[in-house]
Amino acid sequence: MRILNLILYLFFCLELFSQCGSRYQSEIFNSVDVTTINYSDVFVDNFHQMDIYTPSGDSATNRPLVIFHHGGSYYQGSKNNPGSVDFCTAFAKRGYVAVSANYRLVSILDLINFLTSNAIQYETVLKATNDMKSVVRFFKKDFVNGNNYGIDTNAIFVGGISSGGVTAIHTAYIDNISDLPTSPIDVQAITNSLGGLEGDAGNFGFSSQVNGVINFAGGIQQLSWIDYNDEPIFSAQGADDLIVNFNCGPGLNNPSVLDLCGAGQIHPICDSLGVINQALVFNNLDHNWVIGNSQPEFVQAVNSASNFLFPLLPCNQTQVIINQFTADKKVIKITDLLGRKTNLGYNKLVFLHYNDGSIEKQYIQSK
Repeated sequence: MRILNLILYLFFCLELFSQCGSRYQSEIFNSVDVTTINYSDVFVDNFHQMDIYTPSGDSATNRPLVIFHHGGSYYQGSKNNPGSVDFCTAFAKRGYVAVSANYRLVSILDLINFLTSNAIQYETVLKATNDMKSVVRFFKKDFVNGNNYGIDTNAIFVGGISSGGVTAIHTAYIDNISDLPTSPIDVQAITNSLGGLEGDAGNFGFSSQVNGVINFAGGIQQLSWIDYNDEPIFSAQGADDLIVNFNCGPGLNNPSVLDLCGAGQIHPICDSLGVINQALVFNNLDHNWVIGNSQPEFVQAVNSASNFLFPLLPCNQTQVIINQFTADKKVIKITDLLGRKTNLGYNKLVFLHYNDGSIEKQYIQSK
């Protein structure tokens, strides 16, 4: 059965991949254009600026969008960090619209408080998450007002390096305020003080739903936030990483900082839940490969992330609405791309196996 599933997977991939043409897999554009704007309609400051990377001379109007946050442990860095610039340039050359965005950071004057207070750490991460959601909503707002950047709102991915990866995961995977703890720290109260799950950074009235996560050396604060219907996730991380622990441990390897769980724990859980995922693990490496194209592992991670997203793009999907149970046949099993049992969900490509031996692929997009 595993061999049959693999054959079916390869067959469908060959069928689907041709629909995107030559775009989105390799760098087909020689140069990119960069536009800098403020993305929040609430805050007007340097923290809420973003650089929008687009392929020079591209005329496509339904391009996937990837929003990327730099690293820096929430107290340093900017959209101009080499890793963010290299990532966005590489994806824009493939045909994506790519965004390197600033977000709120801890002031150096408050650094000691940040490093010693779990409550301030939660607040800081939530502010960054709010800012990333505002970027998502900016583009959905722009889409209904002319789609000036030529994006497909069914193909919005978030990602980042280190703390940026932490932000991207939490942006996608914190689904309900009830998931957040109330003890020993009332994180629900902190969230409400910052505008609730949608946050305080503006562009309200539009969804902040995304379609996948690209995580370079980031982690999640609580593994229980991963659900069976969560968005696909790609991670790249060094197995010896202690800044964001590859398994689980205090952030920055500092016992005063909240625990983070990296790729070593995230992906086995995703496997068990049927969440589409892929982990690229660099053995004998720590956290320092994330600085950009000067490190071969970074280039490998960018290429692998691109390959992971490619079969998930709408131009590679056939959207089908299927009645699972009819008088003639019934669904007996649902599998993912790798032949593992899974469930129906939004933004997931699945294969429905019927009792008459037929198989249909299904992809239901959320709006």
